[in-house]
Amino acid sequence: MLYSLRYLRLMAVLGGVADKRDIIGIMWAWRYYHAAICLGGKFFILGGFFVFKIKVLIFSIGCLAGSVTAAWGNSAADWAKATHPAQIGPTSQAIGTYNGGCISGAVAIAREGLGFQLMRLSRNRAYGHPDLKQFIENLGAYTASQGMGALLIGDLGQVRGGPTLSGHRSHQTGLDVDIWFLLSKQAASRILTANERETWSAPSVLLGSSDVINYREWSPANEKILQAAALMPEVDRIFVNPSIKRELCNKRSGNSAWLRKIRPWWKHDDHFHVRLKCPANNPYCQSQEPLPAGDGCDAGLAWWFSAEAKSPTGKKPAPYQPPVLPALCSSVLQAR
Repeated sequence: MLYSLRYLRLMAVLGGVADKRDIIGIMWAWRYYHAAICLGGKFFILGGFFVFKIKVLIFSIGCLAGSVTAAWGNSAADWAKATHPAQIGPTSQAIGTYNGGCISGAVAIAREGLGFQLMRLSRNRAYGHPDLKQFIENLGAYTASQGMGALLIGDLGQVRGGPTLSGHRSHQTGLDVDIWFLLSKQAASRILTANERETWSAPSVLLGSSDVINYREWSPANEKILQAAALMPEVDRIFVNPSIKRELCNKRSGNSAWLRKIRPWWKHDDHFHVRLKCPANNPYCQSQEPLPAGDGCDAGLAWWFSAEAKSPTGKKPAPYQPPVLPALCSSVLQAR
């Protein structure tokens, strides 16, 4: 159904002009659902209705409005109320952008597995795309095989993705996960209690509020895990503190191409943030802009340590505006 609706929405934006591919898409939808028409961002069923090479004004305005305006269900409070995943098509689908989207067919990561344990269970942000679940399991297995302790997994996303009440502006499409730098030997040898998962802190790998690496908290094992994650083809980029990026650049040897995926970003001194690429056959997932060429160990990295990067501009930040979600996210939120 997602495949057919893709063409129907395209027709709407283009004013209802269809070509052969649109007709095929509509016929596919009609076979299983009759014909679908979009009005105000929702899809309604109209039996036996074919549309081609005609302009339907209401149809066009309704779909266009649903994709570019903030409809109901746009608030973080609405998304936080969802208690279980919803799937509106045959396969899991990441929809929209990382900071303005949702997920259909999210799956939950286990509380513990080989080489990892999930933290902050009370936040109920243990859901993501099946590709993300597989990534965490693979990285955990690698960590365990190297005897480096256990990964402590922070936030993934909510049961249906979408904006959260606190903590993140991304993590909305089921393709983001936070992983602590702390490699716990305790968690590698036993299952943590619920209280430990809530009360343990993720220590910074920096000395105080400086840009200096604290080698009591940072080790070569952290670098190996970042490298292993970056080399996984499904990974799009990994956000770390600029000081960590600089440390990796200073220690690089041999082929440093993997460092291209390691991106400096504010904070991120106690965890790294992994973002996956849009999965195959997820047509509504919108990729982030491509990474710049090179390993990122150039003059651009120096900017992060400049006064401009460290000091506020003096301008008042713009008031927070809820993200504009794709119209399809309304169907995800309303699904039972």
